[in-house]
Amino acid sequence: MQKLLQSLSEADFQVVRATEPRQMADLDEDDLLELHARVRRARNKHVGKYRRAGAVKVGTKGSRAAAKEANDRNADRAEIFEDALSRVSRQLAQVARRSAVELKAERLARAQQTPAPSTPTPRERGKVRASRAPRSDDTRANPGRKKRDAASTAAGARRQAKRDSRS
Repeated sequence: MQKLLQSLSEADFQVVRATEPRQMADLDEDDLLELHARVRRARNKHVGKYRRAGAVKVGTKGSRAAAKEANDRNADRAEIFEDALSRVSRQLAQVARRSAVELKAERLARAQQTPAPSTPTPRERGKVRASRAPRSDDTRANPGRKKRDAASTAAGARRQAKRDSRS
């Protein structure tokens, strides 16, 4: 395993080292989210390399089993990043759970500090008071509007009479 870690590129090695418990102990939730994204990208890169190389080797080796044996190093690299991702995910879940508990306690404390609203009397229940006087519809008084409404009513009556005459 150590030999495989030494064969990683410097950037990949640093990503794996950042997932050690000692390194992650002092990270907050945002830093862990960023680390999680970095590890996921690295894992996806190595899994993709493993799958692509395996697909190419199936043709040359003649079988998937033989191709897998020839592709063990890429599989082991992908597994390293899979383990690293699981470590970061567990740590992130713990930190997120802890911050959710703290946030809930903070909200409950804030809610207990503010007084509860007074209960409405039976007469006031279910009633909503208007903030301003209701507006009246001034467009009905317009003579053009009256003519349009009359034409619409007449057209409706003609349509109905036409339907009635069919039956």
